[in-house]
Amino acid sequence: MSNSPGRRTIRSFVRRAGRMTSSQRRALDRLWPLYGVDYDARPLDLVQVFGRDADKVLDIGFGNGDTLVLTAAENPHIDFLGIEVHEPGIGHCLIRAREAGITNLRIVAHDAIEVLRDQIEDGSLARIDLLFPDPWPKKRHHKRRIVQATFLRLAGSKLRPGGVLCIATDWANYAEHIDAVTAASPDFTLAERREHAGDRPLHRHTTKFEKRGLNLKHRIWDWRFVRR
Repeated sequence: MSNSPGRRTIRSFVRRAGRMTSSQRRALDRLWPLYGVDYDARPLDLVQVFGRDADKVLDIGFGNGDTLVLTAAENPHIDFLGIEVHEPGIGHCLIRAREAGITNLRIVAHDAIEVLRDQIEDGSLARIDLLFPDPWPKKRHHKRRIVQATFLRLAGSKLRPGGVLCIATDWANYAEHIDAVTAASPDFTLAERREHAGDRPLHRHTTKFEKRGLNLKHRIWDWRFVRR
């Protein structure tokens, strides 16, 4: 695992310490060589990483990985690259991946923007999933939200033509922000937008953070954008 410092000064996440169980620590120690991809400021050969030529999906901030593992298990013909910085969540994901016996999943433990910028080749992704990113609800923190014009330009460059960007949030203020920023983007066309009560997600499973929002009586917003 790599914690190499990047060149960015404003980050869209905070490294939460959390409590790591002994099984999660063992998973990090023993399973990282099988599923882990270390950060390096050079492009990855994703065909070599996965050992085959298949559609590649990037999942940004997968949390504890339950949804990512389930999605990868249900789509063995697609390769999934997950990004997360929370070590207990990564350990949990590794355990679930081993239990499911999946081979089409790899994990990077590093800042998503730097991974996108440095490690992902242009036009190499079929889809990017950004499900329930940190909403940074306080106005003074809005600049830390990952969905910004610069992120959309970067994501668009990494998706192949016709590639898909999926976003979801449970924060109304962030939904307004996402609507405004994506409407001004020259890189994406809105294919579908859905507001619901957790009962109508767009082609995805319910996530841990989504359940947390629903428990707080939040609404859910889903978007699917297509790269122009």
